Amino acid sequence: MFESLADRLNGVFDSLRGRGALQEDDVRAAMREVRIALLEADVALPVVRRFIDKVTEQAVGQQVLRSVTPGQQVIKIVNDALVEMLGGGDEDASRLDLDAKPPVVIMMVGLQGSGKTTSTAKIAKRLREKEGKKVLMASLDVNRPAAQEQLAVLGQQADVATLPIVAGQQPVEIANRALQAARLQSFDVLMLDTAGRLHVDEALMAEMKAVASVAVPREVLLVVDALSGQDAVNVAQSFTGEVPLTGVVLTRMDGDARGGATLSMRAVTGKPIKFAGTGEKLDAIEEFHAVRVANRILGMGDIVSIVEKAAESVKAEDAERLAKRMEKGEFDLNDLRMQLQQMTKMGGLGALAGMMPGMKKAKQAMAASNMDDRVLLRMDAIISSMTPDERAKPALLNAKRKRRVAAGSGVEVQDVNKVLKMHQEMSKAMKQIKKMGGLKGLGALFGKGGLDAAMPGLGGGAGAGGQLPPDLAKLLGNK
Repeated sequence: MFESLADRLNGVFDSLRGRGALQEDDVRAAMREVRIALLEADVALPVVRRFIDKVTEQAVGQQVLRSVTPGQQVIKIVNDALVEMLGGGDEDASRLDLDAKPPVVIMMVGLQGSGKTTSTAKIAKRLREKEGKKVLMASLDVNRPAAQEQLAVLGQQADVATLPIVAGQQPVEIANRALQAARLQSFDVLMLDTAGRLHVDEALMAEMKAVASVAVPREVLLVVDALSGQDAVNVAQSFTGEVPLTGVVLTRMDGDARGGATLSMRAVTGKPIKFAGTGEKLDAIEEFHAVRVANRILGMGDIVSIVEKAAESVKAEDAERLAKRMEKGEFDLNDLRMQLQQMTKMGGLGALAGMMPGMKKAKQAMAASNMDDRVLLRMDAIISSMTPDERAKPALLNAKRKRRVAAGSGVEVQDVNKVLKMHQEMSKAMKQIKKMGGLKGLGALFGKGGLDAAMPGLGGGAGAGGQLPPDLAKLLGNK
């Protein structure tokens, strides 16, 4: 979503990084380019004005202009301002408030077609799987044809209970019945999927107020389509004045929208963005983290999200087996195949490249060479065409065997050689880890001063003294 904005901003900052000293005029010229970039990204004008005024005031200070790295200082100021615009660094603000006597009621509101019903099922699935909550979903949409049936089908797919449909009942009656069912059956969370309209009207608001007065929701989440641009912000303003919103869910964040709605939403409504829908599947939803999104926009990467995706995608036994083999300096084609499959589960090459620090140029090179996720599938097909012995001992692959593998996977012999070359390089890396003392030696790199030396591409993201970012350190724990 933020690709074009990120390209424009990185172009501006590249010119600042290349200078040893900055004058006030240089900073103001750069801020004019940033202003244009934000306006072209469809960010609300009042939000742009406040953002530019704040950044310019800090960036033209003598402490910045006289520093050793003024370009980096300006980028940090812009990054901090972006984080604040998106909701600040308070991670708790973006989490659901479930600290109440069960059943905790979450009420989903929004216009028709914004993805409200699908988002309800996604959040319910997430609460069940990640937080161990017993969740009940109920559809209050009696206007849209088959809306209640749609939620029932999604409930089956997500393995989440749904309230049985009773024909002829009105939204307030359904809400009362859902509350009684949730209490009797000891559900932790009750999610109410309210009806939508094509536009904001009095009937819609009156219905939501009536439901809210009965259900007394702990969370009222507004679902808006990120592709609708500034109209999404206008819708949010309309709902904010009528319903006590506690947060926003942005859908279709994986689309080609310019990102203006996302950047404007918090500043205009004052409500945190709690979730971002990133696809059609029921697990394609993420908690919204202002710091991570700001880092992606400025090309600093998002290491924490990569680690989280890995934790979700990689089986513990597979990781343990690979760790033991790394300790011994071993790495065969079965291990390579497992790595390729895990990359596919984590979103593929494009998704991972977009989260890696300093990967902008690499991503552009991938696009120019038509390298996409099909490469991973092709490599997996090549390894699958080998015998178990060949995968365990790649040295067995002579010219005749390579021709057989190429024919079996529908590729050229050169493609087989490329896979073997990749395996050789990764195998060398594993042997290097063994020489460094195994994983303990590798872990020493993450001590004081070691991380910046090992991964200079982070651009200072590791923090002073080479320490891990706090949220990454918390995620990794003592492992």
